[in-house]
Amino acid sequence: MSAHLSYVEAVIVGAAQGITELFPVSSLGHSVLVPALVGGQWARDLNVSAPESPYLAFIVGLHVATAAALLVFFWRDWLRILAGFFSSVRHRRIQTPDERLAWLIVVATIPVGLAGLLLEQLFRTTLGKPIPAAVFLFLNGIALYAGEVLRKRTADDEPEHSGEAVDNRLAELPMGQGVLIGSAQILALLPGISRSGIAIVAGLWRGLSHEDAARFSFLLATPIILAAGVYKIPELFGPLGAGIGGQVLAGSIASFVCAYLSVRYLTRYFQTRTLTPFAIYCALLGAASLAWLTLR
Repeated sequence: MSAHLSYVEAVIVGAAQGITELFPVSSLGHSVLVPALVGGQWARDLNVSAPESPYLAFIVGLHVATAAALLVFFWRDWLRILAGFFSSVRHRRIQTPDERLAWLIVVATIPVGLAGLLLEQLFRTTLGKPIPAAVFLFLNGIALYAGEVLRKRTADDEPEHSGEAVDNRLAELPMGQGVLIGSAQILALLPGISRSGIAIVAGLWRGLSHEDAARFSFLLATPIILAAGVYKIPELFGPLGAGIGGQVLAGSIASFVCAYLSVRYLTRYFQTRTLTPFAIYCALLGAASLAWLTLR
């Protein structure tokens, strides 16, 4: 791939990663489907299911850039959460909202972290192909719509929208419910199922507002995406990353910028709007992709 991945491909894929990782439409599903639908050189260069594909090393850089964008956008919140974590450890207590939220995030990320270590390669190599990705993207749309239909209505119709106010509400979540919402992200190992989307659906089902569910999904995603990227960073400096340093940098910059703009937009969007447009998009794209791939 090092001889074929162009800067145009790198920037386009990087921008798409930054957007689709945070929008509830599945970045992995798009990473599999778009090259297959475009065909030709793209399908050969951007093959995520190949066990030793250099494309995977490229994706690592994009994930780190996406996580960096989340850290930059939520930096004040993460300072409070980290201060709460260290305060809790130092005083051996879980008392303040920041302490409770810190441990809620820690415990809620453990199941998906373990599942990622054990199952990510298996799911990617066996299911990271265009037709399964189209099926799961269609199911992602159904899940998003079902989340809207079945969501538990909250009594607070006009909650405060400041970050600290939202975090204080999230800190009141029972630990078990937080773990349940975090564990829902395991389904995002399936190409086509959105990490943020399935976490928001789980949050809505447990009674969170759209704004609170979206914010919790972004906070949960930050350490998971960052850890996954850092864990695989050695691939960038090994044989798989040889010759694509410039493309990785270009794609990562595009991913960072688009991820930052996406989370900025979505935190405002979910203050007043729902998952329904994304549900329609995923269902239509999944169904159309499946029809195209099976009938062409």
